[in-house]
Amino acid sequence: MSSMPTVDPSLFDAALRTQFDVFLDEHRTALYDSLNGLTEAEARARLVPSRTTLLGLVKHATFVEKVWFDEAVSCRSRAEIGIPATPDESFILDESDTIESVRAAHREACEDSRRAAAGLTLDDVVRGNRRGPLPLRWVYLHMLRELAQHCGHADILREQVLAARQG
Repeated sequence: MSSMPTVDPSLFDAALRTQFDVFLDEHRTALYDSLNGLTEAEARARLVPSRTTLLGLVKHATFVEKVWFDEAVSCRSRAEIGIPATPDESFILDESDTIESVRAAHREACEDSRRAAAGLTLDDVVRGNRRGPLPLRWVYLHMLRELAQHCGHADILREQVLAARQG
């Protein structure tokens, strides 16, 4: 089971944007770290009826980064970005997907997201999302909600994988 990250007390009084950035990065890291020490087979293990696997969760998180910080900010289409048309498709693992390749893509997507948001304020409106124009604040809140949910999924799946090791 994962533990809550240690919070720097200076963050309590930091600007809201700083708090959002720190929390978002903590969730990104937690999901990335859910693959630590796993074999390729363990990362791909289907322990629930859906396509949700630990490796699939990190691959999906990469898709989510690109939807919210590329598509929404740049107004480029998913086809132009090179991502699936639907969230469901983003969980599908190809034979070429490995822990290393999925992590590298996730790390790159997170870096791209930080760059895309760097010049924006929380009140700036992004116009490329299918819901219509949204303030960046909404994007951050949605991302936190989405990543928190997936971190919870990852905690449970990881617990199952590690328990199976002990037989």
